[in-house]
Amino acid sequence: MPRAAVLAIHARVEGTEPSTWEDPSLIQIWGPRFTIFVVAATDLAVFSLGLLPDHENGRRRSADMAERLRALLGGSRMTYAEAGKALGLHNANMLRYAAATGTVLLRWDGARQAIVWTVPPPRADPRAARLELTRRFLHVYGPATAEAFNLWSGIGPRASRSAFDDLQDSLTSVQTPIGDAWILTSDEDAFRAEPQTPDAQATDRQAGVTVRLLPSGDPYLLLYGADRDLLVPDAYRRDQLWTPRVWPGGLLIDGEVSGTWRRANAVMDIQPWRPLTDAERDAVIAEAQSLPVPGTKGGPAPIVVRWAG
Repeated sequence: MPRAAVLAIHARVEGTEPSTWEDPSLIQIWGPRFTIFVVAATDLAVFSLGLLPDHENGRRRSADMAERLRALLGGSRMTYAEAGKALGLHNANMLRYAAATGTVLLRWDGARQAIVWTVPPPRADPRAARLELTRRFLHVYGPATAEAFNLWSGIGPRASRSAFDDLQDSLTSVQTPIGDAWILTSDEDAFRAEPQTPDAQATDRQAGVTVRLLPSGDPYLLLYGADRDLLVPDAYRRDQLWTPRVWPGGLLIDGEVSGTWRRANAVMDIQPWRPLTDAERDAVIAEAQSLPVPGTKGGPAPIVVRWAG
C-alpha cells in the first residue's frame, strides 16, 4: 500500500524519498484480493488482467462495472465513495470488480478516500498476463504451490492450478521442510548459490550489519498458511509477526526475521526476538533514522527508537 510502499522500496532501492511512491513510473491499483498495490506502470496488465475471472459471469461483472464507471466519470476523477453513490451501489467496494479490466487507476495516501479514474485498457492477452503474474509470484515467493498462489491472488483454486499446469515445462519440483513445492527452473541456480556478502548499499557502513525494517504487508512478509512456517519456524514468533489484527513491521537482520516494530509519528518501538549485539543495535537505529518518512514540516522525521521486551 502507498505508505508502506515507500518503506518497501527504501529497503531495496538507494535514494528513496518520502514522495517516491508518487513517481510517474508507479501506479496504484486494486490488485490481488482487491488490496491496493503500488506497481510499475508497465506492469498494469500483469496485476489487473492477470486477475480477470475465468468464468463468464465474473468477466461480465468486471466489464459492466468498468463501463459504468467510465461512463460516469467521462475523463474526470472522483472519490470511490462518491462514485459508488452516484452509481447507486449499496457498497462502493463493488467498484473493485472493475479493476481486473485494467481500466481503473486510483490514488490513495492512507489518510483520505481513494480517488479513482479510468484509462484505456492495456493491450495484453489476459491468459498471458495470468501466466506472467504466476511467474512473478513464484520468483518472489517460491518455493510455492498452486494453493499458496490462490491464497495470495484470490483467483480461485481451479484457476490457480490451471496456471501452474500451463507453466509445468518451466517449473522445477523441490522439497522443503513444509512439503513439496515448485520454483521457476530459471531460478534454480540462485537457490543453489552460496549466500553472497551484501554490497555497500545493503549494509550499514558503520556496523557492518545488514538491517532492514520491512513495513506491515511488505512482499517479503506477505505469506499465508504453512508458508509462514518456512520463514519463521517458531510458532510463538509467528503469532507476534502475523497478528489477528494489524500486522507489525518485520525487523530483518542479516537476512533473518529477528523481531517486529511499530511506529507512531517519530517514535519507533522495536521488539527484538533475541539479544542484539551493540553493533546490531547501532545498525537498527541507523536504519530507523534513515527511513524516508515525512516529518512535521515535510522533512525527514527524527525517529526515536524505543526497545521493547
